[in-house]
Amino acid sequence: QVQLVESGGGLVQAGGSLRLSCAASGLTFSWYAMGWFRQAPGKEREFVAGINRSGLKTYYSDSVKGRFTISRDNAKNTVYLQMDSLKPEDTAVYYCAADLNESGSPRDTDTYDYRGQGTQVTVSS
Repeated sequence: QVQLVESGGGLVQAGGSLRLSCAASGLTFSWYAMGWFRQAPGKEREFVAGINRSGLKTYYSDSVKGRFTISRDNAKNTVYLQMDSLKPEDTAVYYCAADLNESGSPRDTDTYDYRGQGTQVTVSS
């Protein structure tokens, strides 16, 4: 049974930082590209960041580029999202997702085979 479990969310002031983690189990982690998405109340889910299987290629939305960093540790079956210079508009539930064999666009939510339950990030002004 595949499980993706996010952690690290919370309440932070604007300008602050958080580091999200997503621990994967029940799959061969190194076979999967990974992504982070977010969904704010009343808005559609949007792509945040993606990373290929080796960790050598990363992708970011324009809204987070230069502020967020995605990384992975295949030995620990974990993908991370370091979020710096947080803004109130970053407030959302953040989800990680897994895509077997880099099957499609990392920016497309339909590409991914599995998704976690999410972790809430709230940025106060």
